[in-house]
Amino acid sequence: MSLTVGKHTGKVLSFGELLLRICPDANGEWLNENRLPFYVGGAELNVATALSLWGLPSGYFTALPDNGMSAQLIVFLQEKGIDTSAIVKSGDRIGLYYLTQGQDLKHNALIYDRANSSFSALQTGQIDWDKLLNGVSWFHFSAICPAISQNVADVCMEALEAASKRNITISVDMNYRAKLWQYGKSPVEIMPDLVKYCHIIMGNVWAAEKMLGIPVIPDIHKSGQKSIYLRESLKTSEAIKERYRGCQAVANTFRFDATNEITYYTSLFINGQFYTSNQYDTSKVTDKVGSGDCFMAGLIYGLYKNLDPQQTLEFATAAAFEKLFINGDSTTKTVAEIENSIK
Repeated sequence: MSLTVGKHTGKVLSFGELLLRICPDANGEWLNENRLPFYVGGAELNVATALSLWGLPSGYFTALPDNGMSAQLIVFLQEKGIDTSAIVKSGDRIGLYYLTQGQDLKHNALIYDRANSSFSALQTGQIDWDKLLNGVSWFHFSAICPAISQNVADVCMEALEAASKRNITISVDMNYRAKLWQYGKSPVEIMPDLVKYCHIIMGNVWAAEKMLGIPVIPDIHKSGQKSIYLRESLKTSEAIKERYRGCQAVANTFRFDATNEITYYTSLFINGQFYTSNQYDTSKVTDKVGSGDCFMAGLIYGLYKNLDPQQTLEFATAAAFEKLFINGDSTTKTVAEIENSIK
C-alpha cells in the first residue's frame, strides 16, 4: 500500500452510522418545558461535514430506513454539500443516543439506543463496492463501526479489502466506546485485522493499547507530565508503524479535563519524523462532542491538500479546539477562521 498524499482529486468517502443525539439537561427541566434538543451526528458524518465545509469532495456512506425521516435527513446532508449517493436504504430504524448537555461521550450520562438500527443490520454481500467506490480516492471509518456488531465488523473488512484493491487511501479513527463492544469480541480481537489496511491511524496511546495491544507505561495518567505523554506517543507511533507496514502516519491527541481547565495538544509521526502541536487551554467549553472528529477531518484535509506535516497538525489541532466552543456535533468554522485561530 502506498499513500498518495498530494495526488488526491477524488472523493473522500466517510463510512459510519448516522445518529441523532438527544440532549436532556442535567436538572430535568426538559420535562417541564416539553423540549428536548437534538443534533444530527455520528463520528464519521462529523468528518464528512467538516471536509465538505472546507471545500473537499466529501461523500457519506451509511444505512438508513426507507422512510420520510430518512429522506429529510438526506436532503439536510445534501444542503451541506455532502454526496449522499452511497447511502443504502435498508433496515427499520435510525440509531439514537442520549447525552446530558455539557458532558462528553466518556461520561456515564451516555445512553445508546441503536440496537437493531439500519446500520447495525448491514451484511456482507449487500454492497456493490465497484459502484460505491467509483471516484473515491480516500476511505475513512472509525473503530465505532466494528464495535457495533460482528456483521458490521465483517462489512468493515469487506470495505477495506475492496478499497485496498483499488489503491484508495484509508484512514481510521480509533475512538473507543466502552458501552459498545457487547457482542462477545474485544477490540484487540477485531481491530488489528482492520488496521493492517490503514495508511493513516489516529487515536491516542490508550486506544492503541486497548485496540492494538501496544502497551503503555502503567499509571502514565498519574504523571501529568506533557514530556512523558509525548515520549509515550512517539514510542506508540513507532510501534504501530513497525507492526503495520502500510501505515504512513500516526496521530495522537491529548485532552485533559479532569479539572475545570481543559488542556489540549496533539502529535503526528510521519516520514520518520515526530511533530508536536501548540498547546491550547481553556476553562469554558460549549460542547465537547465532535472535537476528535474535527481533528480527524483536519488531518485528512492537510494530507489531502499536501500541506507540510507541521502545518497539517496545527490546522487539525486548532480545528478540534475551536469545536469545543460550537454547539452540535460538527464544526461550523471555515478554513480561514481556523487558520486565524492557530497559535
